[in-house]
Amino acid sequence: MATDGDRPSKTQRKKQVHALQDLGAELVELSAEQLAAIELPESLRDAVEAARRITARGARRRQLQYIGKLMRRVDAGPIRAALAALRARPRG
Repeated sequence: MATDGDRPSKTQRKKQVHALQDLGAELVELSAEQLAAIELPESLRDAVEAARRITARGARRRQLQYIGKLMRRVDAGPIRAALAALRARPRG
């Protein structure tokens, strides 16, 4: 049986999953130009673009969950940094 030190708790894992899903939702809300400026794997970019076209609430929620699943397979650090840089830019 695994000990507590071997892996994060279920609550911690759920928080991580929700954080990645929220990060994916931020990607969906970006403009096309902003999204193009961020380096993403093709499968993730396709999923984000698909989510932008979905208007049905339930379908959009499922697509965001799928984006969260894809986000678990990539290093989210560079994506977070790119989003932070976009937020830091003055609008104008």
